[in-house]
Amino acid sequence: MNPEATPSPDPGAGEQYASKVLLISGAGSGIGLAVAREALATGYKVVLAGRRAAELIEAAQGSPRALCVPTDVCDPTQVENLFRQAVEHFGRVDVLFNNAGMFGPFGSVDEISLADWNATLAVNLTGSMICAAEAMRTMKAQEPQGGRIINNGSISAHSPRPKSAAYTVSKHAISGLTKSIELDGRAFGISCGQIDIGNTATAIMADLGVNSGALQANGSLLVEPTFPVAEAAKTVLYMAGMPASANIGQLVVTAAGMPFVGRG
Repeated sequence: MNPEATPSPDPGAGEQYASKVLLISGAGSGIGLAVAREALATGYKVVLAGRRAAELIEAAQGSPRALCVPTDVCDPTQVENLFRQAVEHFGRVDVLFNNAGMFGPFGSVDEISLADWNATLAVNLTGSMICAAEAMRTMKAQEPQGGRIINNGSISAHSPRPKSAAYTVSKHAISGLTKSIELDGRAFGISCGQIDIGNTATAIMADLGVNSGALQANGSLLVEPTFPVAEAAKTVLYMAGMPASANIGQLVVTAAGMPFVGRG
């Protein structure tokens, strides 16, 4: 499928977003890939960042509105290069979708290694902070000033799965990062929001056994419902497309009927 040939979801949508530049970390797979494809189809100029160049190139599908920049979000020098290339190529960055992340080790705090704990927080939290920091520097400096940062949290920012200590802590911390950015960015026209997604159909859900039987709080295994990743991508772009006068601070979207609200 060539995104250039994909019709916009709404008449005139391509014109509406043609001047908007969206930068996505973790764009080579999962939710980041879905957002990149949907954004290109909608008319955005898209900067795709991720560790594996081949995945980014495949995600971009040859679109002239795509720029692929292999990037390790844990490396400040590489992230600085990412934003520099984005500005040199497209002139500015309007939206950062801060998406790169990993589930990390399976276990409670006494069952996981310090190395695995540190690796999870390095990607999910510190990597998000490094990207957000560079986005804020870019958005403060550009004319017209301002922009939007959307952090990919998780419903684990609200309630954990069993044996997910490192991941849960990292996503709780993303909520604090989101609120701090939203507060500190106000004077510069920079807004920040968080999307907390539950059980969209991606590879990480298969790794958790959602389709075959995921561990529940009572020790049982339960096959959980999922929903199409394209719908999660559309929700991200809904947040991205808000006017500068409005912001969605936090949005939760889950598969209907998943064991999240209530006692299971």
